[in-house]
Amino acid sequence: MDSLPQLGDDVFLTDSGLETDLIFHHGYDLPYFAAFVLLEDEAGRERLRRYFREHAAVARNAGVGFVLESHTWRASSDWGEQLGYSPDRLADVNRRAIDLLAELRTELHDVIRPVVISGCIGPRGDGYRPAELMTEDDAHRPRHVQRAARPVAIYCNAAQPVPA
Repeated sequence: MDSLPQLGDDVFLTDSGLETDLIFHHGYDLPYFAAFVLLEDEAGRERLRRYFREHAAVARNAGVGFVLESHTWRASSDWGEQLGYSPDRLADVNRRAIDLLAELRTELHDVIRPVVISGCIGPRGDGYRPAELMTEDDAHRPRHVQRAARPVAIYCNAAQPVPA
């Protein structure tokens, strides 16, 4: 395959605001709006699975593809530091976020096609009121933990099944 399926003419659905849903509809306390902290225990991981399965059901019923967007909006060096995450722990959580989505894509493979995984790289500060914009050079620095996890996300974006 030469291109990502979501770049073609097919229609895709994605989720509808994970953090907002978890906070306002399910009563979760997400520090700094960081949903990736739910990866730290099985109850949190199951809540994430349930959220994505609910949205996938809409895509299945509509007969359209589905984009699983990683819950890593706040899993960057800047926000991770505020949450007490080391660079290694952040890299791990970014990988585990993609792993969870790869698991879901495998589960959904027979009922929705294609299912694409997209790795979310969030803003350094407030995404709605940026005080400091990241330059292209900043984004390419090795310390950018999410960029370091990017090859995993890009690999998973292919429409092919993820190898076991």
